[in-house]
Amino acid sequence: MCNARYAFALGPNMQESTITARGQTTVPRDIRAALNLRPGDRLRYLLLDDGEVRLMRCRPAIELGGLLKGRGRQGVSLQDMDDAIAQGAARR
Repeated sequence: MCNARYAFALGPNMQESTITARGQTTVPRDIRAALNLRPGDRLRYLLLDDGEVRLMRCRPAIELGGLLKGRGRQGVSLQDMDDAIAQGAARR
C-alpha cells in the first residue's frame, strides 16, 4: 500500500496497482473506463518534469478523421490557399 497519508491527501480519485516481477501491472477498472481502453489498445506514458507520469490512450489515425469538423471553420479550396499565400508574399 502507498503511504496512506499522501493517498488520503490526494483524494478518492487516486488509483494504485502493483508491478509484477516482469514489470507488468493491471490498469484499474475505473482508469480503463475513463480512457475507454479495450484489450489490445496501446498506452503512451509521458514523464513530466516534476516526476509524475501521464498515461494516455494511443489513438489510431483512423479515429482522428473528422476530429476538427464542425469547429466553426469553413473549408478552404486550394485556390483560396494559393491566393492567401500570394497575398502574404506580396506584403513582404
